[in-house]
Amino acid sequence: MHDPRIDQLARQLVSYSTQVKKGDRVWIDCFDVPASVPVAMIRAVAAVGGLPIVKLHDTTVSRELMIHANEEQYELLAKNNLDLMLETDCYIAVRGSNNITENCDVPPEKMQMVMAKLRALQNERVNNTRWCVLRWPTSSMAQQAGMSTEAFEDFFFKVCLLDYAALMPAMDALKDLMDKTEKVHIKGPGTNLQFSLKSMGAIACGGRHNIPDGEVFSAPVRDSVKGTVTYNAPSIYQGVAFDSIKLEFKKGKIVAATSNNTKALNKILDSDEGARFIGEFAIGFNREIKEPMRDILFDEKIAGSFHFTPGQAYEGIADNGNRSQVHWDMVCIQRPDYGGGEIWFDGKLIRKDGKFVIKALEPLN
Repeated sequence: MHDPRIDQLARQLVSYSTQVKKGDRVWIDCFDVPASVPVAMIRAVAAVGGLPIVKLHDTTVSRELMIHANEEQYELLAKNNLDLMLETDCYIAVRGSNNITENCDVPPEKMQMVMAKLRALQNERVNNTRWCVLRWPTSSMAQQAGMSTEAFEDFFFKVCLLDYAALMPAMDALKDLMDKTEKVHIKGPGTNLQFSLKSMGAIACGGRHNIPDGEVFSAPVRDSVKGTVTYNAPSIYQGVAFDSIKLEFKKGKIVAATSNNTKALNKILDSDEGARFIGEFAIGFNREIKEPMRDILFDEKIAGSFHFTPGQAYEGIADNGNRSQVHWDMVCIQRPDYGGGEIWFDGKLIRKDGKFVIKALEPLN
């Protein structure tokens, strides 16, 4: 039986998130999802007069392709996809995964080469299309979240169909505050972090680019970061699981990094020069997302969290100039059940133990 929530989500992605108009060329990129998803997306795009273009992917095939990758092959693939992206007005990616560690045995040098070849494609998508990316609920994700498949599906649709537009006034208030802020100080267990946001600007994310959403992001002045940060949300990056990541900074650079897999962590941070600098600082506040599940599109929006991201800054928006093939959103939760913590802007307390203490921002609690 068809789930009508799929149609509702497709309409939201098309009409609200990417605002597809008549004549828009819409690239629908689907990874390990049932056929009902691209079918619903095609119908939603066609209903507003758009032109749907669909690509279907299987992660086991993608893994095999990367294992046998060479530069000539991925230059051709990247050019082919970039040519399509240059002709695309809107891009919607729906990404399922039957095994979140599917790529864990892809040789790191292959993974780095592939990511480097695809960087221009990602930059074109981010900078020059109306785009939105989301996960698709699978039994694998339900296991990550410690939930039954049915319960996780209900959670997924509740989170993804949140009325993001209603939160925009408070998000804009937080954006305005970050726009005016110079000095940020974050405190918590294992964390004493300072950096500058001067003249960087901020972006309010209310369901336009990611689903689920619920964050306002900026970037630190590249060389201003100092101190330490300890992340208490587990993470997956390039198919490898990481826990208890701790980073130490001097003059913006990560000078020490430890985790349950310190060797693999440092190998990623040594991918290029920019991987040891921060490309994004964001505050998360999706009230429906409480616990980490090793899925960054969910975890970076956790209520009472922030993320501090080694690697690539978003070009042209909140851009501190850092460039890298890495963009790794590492998450720290500051609610009392995770040890608490504080965020200070220019010497004023903004959020304590995961709750905003300024009236205009209270709707985000």
